[in-house]
Amino acid sequence: MALSELCEGYYQPVVHFLQREGRSKDEARELAQEFFARVLSGSGFDEADPERGRFRSYLLGALKRFLADQRKRELRLRRGGGIAFASLDINDEETDSSQVVDTTSLLPDAIFDRQWALAVIDRAMKVLEQEFACQGKAEQFSRLKLWLMGEAPSQSQRDAAQQLGMSEGAVKVAIHRLRKRFRDAVCAQISQTLRDPSLVDEELRHLISALS
Repeated sequence: MALSELCEGYYQPVVHFLQREGRSKDEARELAQEFFARVLSGSGFDEADPERGRFRSYLLGALKRFLADQRKRELRLRRGGGIAFASLDINDEETDSSQVVDTTSLLPDAIFDRQWALAVIDRAMKVLEQEFACQGKAEQFSRLKLWLMGEAPSQSQRDAAQQLGMSEGAVKVAIHRLRKRFRDAVCAQISQTLRDPSLVDEELRHLISALS
């Protein structure tokens, strides 16, 4: 995956990290855009170690260095220009629809990891949706993906079978296969951010933990 595509996938995790640190939504977006412009220009990872292998931690480390530089600049402005920077309260900020739990008690690093996990899952779901659409099975995916969400679906597998014109046994098999394909798709997304393929299982466990 190209660096620009990776950065696009990590935009929301970075914005949420910045908001959890106290930035307003608009300021977080502006800082995120400036950060990714720096990354794409080739100067965002000057002190990062690419051999560490995890783009997730690689990017987070670069983001923290970027913020440290920002704070130094702000401090210089306060000292030399007499500019006062008020702390920002984000309690009334609009909550992103992808946040399915209360994250107000989480540290910025945990917020970043959670949003990273949600972004990985979202990309994996889009891959599966496209695959099923190409096979003429868009409706099947739309109904069976409910069994990938972790919560008990409001409808039974018997109801899904009737709606899809399948037997209940065939639906059970289809769900089993979909779950396996979903795991493979998630692992494929993770592997694109790793230099060492042996780290996929470890990153998958970290993803599950981040969503717990």
